[in-house]
Parts: sequence; structure tokens; C-alpha cells
Amino acid sequence: MRAQLGRPLRGVRAVAHRCRCGLPDVVETSPELDDGTPFPTLYYLTCPRATGAVSTLESQGLMRRMQERLGEDPELAARYADAHEDYLARREAVAHVERIAGTSAGGMPERVKCLHVLVAHSLAAGPGTNPLGDEALAALPDWGAAGPCVAPGEPDGAGTGAGA
Repeated sequence: MRAQLGRPLRGVRAVAHRCRCGLPDVVETSPELDDGTPFPTLYYLTCPRATGAVSTLESQGLMRRMQERLGEDPELAARYADAHEDYLARREAVAHVERIAGTSAGGMPERVKCLHVLVAHSLAAGPGTNPLGDEALAALPDWGAAGPCVAPGEPDGAGTGAGA
């Protein structure tokens, strides 16, 4: 994971999902970092191929289109609000951090702010949990098809991901 992110890990608790190549592509992070900084992003995408592909979707305007649909489709908005509640419950099961209580990530429940978070939530929690994460996943190429994104034992700095 260090090689994927290109830096030391912060607050990583567990691997939440693995790519078909066998490497982690989503980690679960602590709601509060060791230095006391609140960290609302429970699920974090680590694979540089996956993060690059999601960034491409963002640059193509997918978040804007999803945001528009949230305002037009009450059923979608309700399912997205359920995803927000699921995210909060999963993070609260790890630890309660008052400063981020009620705040999930990725813009949930009313905005679409970060597809990386929504995709990570869908991968970690499974299909049907986050409707917009599921949609983004369906639009992504198979990032594991070419094999591992980094070689085992590769030094820090080899990956290009950000975050955890």
C-alpha cells in the first residue's frame, strides 16, 4: 500500500477490498489519526490505476451529472441518503469522533463531491450500498486486468495515489 500511495500510510486499520490482482485497492482508515486529526474518510482508494480511472470520470463531468440527477430523482436521493447513513454507521462502529459525527464523505448525502470515496464505499460495502458509487464502478475499466499496479516490495514513491 505504501508503494501504491507513494508515501507512508496514515491511520490504516485494514484492507477493505482487494483488486482481482490480489493487491489492496481499498483500505479502511481510522476516524481519527494518531495525532488527533479527525479523518472522516473511512474507505480510501489506494490503487493508482483505480484512482486514475476515477479521476478521468470526474474530469469528464460525471459528478456534475450525478449531482443534477440527485435534484431530479427523489428515489435516487433517498438511496444516496441511505448510503450516507450506512457510511456513518460503519465509521461509528470503528470509533466515535464527535468532531465528525454526522459527517460522512464524498459529499453525501446531498452532494457528489468525490467519486473516489463513493467507489471505495461501494467496493468495501458491496453492491447496492451506494448507488452512485455503483454507477461509477460500472463506468470504470477493469484496473486489475493488467496485473498488479506495483510490484511486491516496491519502494515508496512508486505509486501515484493520494490519501490514506
